[in-house]
Amino acid sequence: MKILKNVQRVPGGLMVIPLFLGVLCNTFIPDFLTMGGYLTATFSNGGTNSIMGVFFVAVGAQIRVKQAPEILKRGFTRLLVKFIAGASIGWAVGSVWGMTGVFGLSTLAIIAAVTNSNGGMFMSLSAIYGDEVDTSAQAIVNINDGPFLTLVAIGASGLADIPLKNLFVSIFPILLGFVLGNLDEDISKFLKPAVTLTIPFFAFCLGAGINLNNLVKGGLPGILLGLISVFWSGCLLTLTEKFVLKQPGWAAWATATTAGNSVGTPAAVALATTMFPQEIIDQATVQCAAAVIVTAILAPTMATWAAKKWGTTPEFNAKKAALKAASQ
Repeated sequence: MKILKNVQRVPGGLMVIPLFLGVLCNTFIPDFLTMGGYLTATFSNGGTNSIMGVFFVAVGAQIRVKQAPEILKRGFTRLLVKFIAGASIGWAVGSVWGMTGVFGLSTLAIIAAVTNSNGGMFMSLSAIYGDEVDTSAQAIVNINDGPFLTLVAIGASGLADIPLKNLFVSIFPILLGFVLGNLDEDISKFLKPAVTLTIPFFAFCLGAGINLNNLVKGGLPGILLGLISVFWSGCLLTLTEKFVLKQPGWAAWATATTAGNSVGTPAAVALATTMFPQEIIDQATVQCAAAVIVTAILAPTMATWAAKKWGTTPEFNAKKAALKAASQ
């Protein structure tokens, strides 16, 4: 049986197919994934961070010192634009309709879902369409995991609360790989296969944190929230990729996601400020959960489309280098 070849024929198949297998397992047989032991450690949502940690070390080992400025540029630019995408539409809706929002979407739900992004999803797609710079830059974008930027956007947090510890623990595996790979090239070569090898495993774990029932609970407003997260931030990020970062554009759609941890953001906001009534908090929670599912379906599809239209990062940069060489 040519299982691997058939999976690879599907656009982004190494990531997409394990992801949806994880979703199906968590939706229909969730107890199977929580039986304990190695099964739970490897295939439940709890295994995501461990597998991604190994992935980051392997990616870091492929980076060379001269690539550091480009990593910082891509990372902070994507982080800023994703934040602007969520904050701007949240502020616009709030200024016109107030905190209760419009079409059943509160400003809290919009800001919580759109300022956030799914780092694991990006990693999976980056391993297929990107390069080590794209993957390493995501460690910076991971600052938007959790409620911090949502609190900044609604004015409930000050700059003194920047989670430097969270940033450090996010980039440490990459830094470790970076140091080892630059000290010994054999370590870099040894770890290189792990970049691809880990994709289906943490893709399945990501899926194991998604339940299709949340799509029903979130209703049409939750689906609309997912569409806003993908297409509003995706369009802004595409313009940024094209005209600021001079990159092909698939990364824009890979960043235009809503992460699973956004589901807990409304509750975290409730602990920090009393400006939102409990009804809005509860409503935003289920809508964010629905947005997670919608973006998990649409973002890989759009990223694959962009990679086919404009090329992967290696293809795009190879063309740029060839044109530069021809003009000299």
